[in-house]
Amino acid sequence: MSSDDSVHFNTNQQLIAGVDEVGRGPLAGPVVAAAVILDPANRIEGLMDSKKLTEKKRVLLAVEIKQKSLSWSLGRAEVNEIDQINILQASLVAMSRAVAGLSVEPQQVLVDGNKCPSVPYPVEAIIKGDSLIEAISAASIIAKVARDTEMIELDSQYPGYGLAKHKGYPTAMHRQALLDLGVTEIHRRSYKPVRDALNAQA
Repeated sequence: MSSDDSVHFNTNQQLIAGVDEVGRGPLAGPVVAAAVILDPANRIEGLMDSKKLTEKKRVLLAVEIKQKSLSWSLGRAEVNEIDQINILQASLVAMSRAVAGLSVEPQQVLVDGNKCPSVPYPVEAIIKGDSLIEAISAASIIAKVARDTEMIELDSQYPGYGLAKHKGYPTAMHRQALLDLGVTEIHRRSYKPVRDALNAQA
């Protein structure tokens, strides 16, 4: 890790819950959030924005985070919720659910981005928080590993779309598969490429 990528560790002993979500951009599948309260006495090396890590490193770190953190939790919003309330609101709902699932009550919640979910604790949104705050980095890692694993499983239920490869993101292959194979129940109908495919079928 270069000094530019280093993550600042909160030195006061407050119980900080870091929160992040993954899956805003994909055309298919849920949006998944995680909340993590790290143990200051049980450091984890190599925490950074999940997008900067290899898949193998993310998987290894996810196991370590779950073992060493004081508490961790996943929250999600399903495709029908995304279509009903929009992806931003669904992401905030998923984050709220992740925080609600923690077995330890945080004294403060730090969220990646510029919008705060509704939680019964002091909450602050931090832009690029997944690169700056270790607890948010940890949340980004376990959220991404959880969602990627789910998309790989969905690939076997919905073959031909390449879900294991692109994890539901709008690649050229995925857009073409929507036109060739049609829209499934795991696709987000409020997203333009999915709507376009539905219109083409009609």
